[in-house]
Amino acid sequence: MIDPIRTRATLVTTTAPVATPIDPATDRKLRETAKQLEGLFVQQLFKAMRDTVPQQDGIVSANAGEDMFTGLMDQHLAAETPSQWEGGLAESVYRQLRGRVAAATPQPSSSTDR
Repeated sequence: MIDPIRTRATLVTTTAPVATPIDPATDRKLRETAKQLEGLFVQQLFKAMRDTVPQQDGIVSANAGEDMFTGLMDQHLAAETPSQWEGGLAESVYRQLRGRVAAATPQPSSSTDR
């Protein structure tokens, strides 16, 4: 009996698209943009997580300075956290953008005149 899941996985891994070369400067910009998007995503994730923690009025209540500090700390952590991830969101976004840019870029003809 043929295992459809194993067959599908084999087809997906063996039919990977061939990478179309693009300009190195464009490639660098795509990677940088993907990393920035990943950092922004993580920053919003931290903000949403922090909003779920109830703020208690204790001896010292939170003020604008503390809010500014936690915002800056979240921003710094968001910039550093994705560098610890292997193949995270930035890599997926990069592959998607690179495929679109490569498809939109006119390729030189490979035919030779004889």
